[in-house]
Amino acid sequence: MEMSDSRVIRADKEKVFAALLSPEVLQECVPGAKEVTGTPEEGFHAVVAQKVGPVKATFKGEVTVSDIVENEALTLTGEGKGGAAGFAKGGARVRLAEVEEGTELSYDVDAKVGGKLAQLGSRVVDGFAKKMADQFFTRFQEVLEGPAEGEEAEGDEAPVSEAEKKGWLSRWRGK
Repeated sequence: MEMSDSRVIRADKEKVFAALLSPEVLQECVPGAKEVTGTPEEGFHAVVAQKVGPVKATFKGEVTVSDIVENEALTLTGEGKGGAAGFAKGGARVRLAEVEEGTELSYDVDAKVGGKLAQLGSRVVDGFAKKMADQFFTRFQEVLEGPAEGEEAEGDEAPVSEAEKKGWLSRWRGK
């Protein structure tokens, strides 16, 4: 399964690039992420719980970062195993371009699944993969920009104030 898309994030390229390499931001943005640890140099370890159609599983996997062009592009390659549910593996080539509104983030994703997941059929798996990518990049954009005007934070948690959000973003950026 292959897919491509892009979106404009109201932040400079340096901030967007740094966020792509932050395990804290990745854990916040990956749907179902229970844990994301590691570094861009050594790779990331992730634990993600997901339900695809009738198959529910916890995937444990590794993600490596390669082809890094500082503040311009990178490639993420990963593989996760979900026990009896099967496996998922793939990669994403991410490119950043400066635009008037901030940074345009473009990505090309190639993913494969096996085991029970593959038995669900390509329509279900492709739809799920597109939904996951959309959720990740929507959340990534929200983390960097804050929620859109008039939108409340989703979930049962109390909304996070702008001051708390800026403090959180400053902590992961090391400032």
